[in-house]
Amino acid sequence: MSDESDEVEETEPAEDVDAGAEEQDAGETEADPETETENGLQDGDFVRLDYTARTVEGEQLVDTTDPEIAEDEGVDDQGDFEPRTIVLGEGHLFPAVEDDVRGGEVGDGGSVVVGATEAFGEYDEEEVETVSADKIDEDDRYPGARVRVDGQQGVLETIIGGRARVDFNHPLAGEDIEYDYEVLEVVDDDLEQAEGLLDMFLELDLKMWIDTDEVEETRVEEPEDEEAEPETVTETVEKRTLYVESDPQLAMNQQWMMQKQQIAGQIVDMTSVDRILIQEVLDGSGMGMPGMMGGMGGAGGGDVDIEEALEDADIDADEIADEL
Repeated sequence: MSDESDEVEETEPAEDVDAGAEEQDAGETEADPETETENGLQDGDFVRLDYTARTVEGEQLVDTTDPEIAEDEGVDDQGDFEPRTIVLGEGHLFPAVEDDVRGGEVGDGGSVVVGATEAFGEYDEEEVETVSADKIDEDDRYPGARVRVDGQQGVLETIIGGRARVDFNHPLAGEDIEYDYEVLEVVDDDLEQAEGLLDMFLELDLKMWIDTDEVEETRVEEPEDEEAEPETVTETVEKRTLYVESDPQLAMNQQWMMQKQQIAGQIVDMTSVDRILIQEVLDGSGMGMPGMMGGMGGAGGGDVDIEEALEDADIDADEIADEL
């Protein structure tokens, strides 16, 4: 492990993903000569982009990587605005934008209009429903409020008496989107590739690094003699491990909690990483013995009957004395 992890206590990994690398190796085939002669950016390339997307009608900001635009639009406090790393051909961009990027070079840019159907869908009148006002939190009972009803996100249009009219269409449904972009660079470094993917999936700035570790693997080897028993073989192999330092934001990130297996699998499939280990930082700031004693009266001041406190806590004083 690198020196960066000296103050990090390693825990059991959230996920240890090895299968993807084996599948990738198994799926490798001899390169197609026609593919080798193709020029420009192709599917599978990691590309760092600057982009800004707005609705064609009204020029409403949809997304941007430009901090100045974010500041002008008053959304600069809603996250980090910086170039993003994507993988061509993996659905990280609208298909029309990918088609425009594919075959290009670093430094190229363009403007692509993405139709409503491809973007956020056409507007559907049937997605506007009347529901009981009791299903909406009292604090959200006003026109324009973002509400959740029976697991669906929507916008409250009107509320009269005990009935509420809610639009469950995507807020940008029916809108064509104009996507302006510039290709800044091709990302070849595997750590930068992993960082870019995790940032795209989770939008978190996480500390991570890659080490090559020796890992014991066990496999069952079938004997040549059909009557013999299969033999279990343990061997030491080298694995490129992506270490990710966990923090409260990662631990509470719903995208990570619900899809960490899929996210980890994509990172393993698309980079040279063989597995991922999530590490937790333990800095000693959590509840410990002082907190336990405080709960027994030690932090409240005045005289404390230790034996009585131990009895209340269902702790045998004689057993403690024997242990000491």
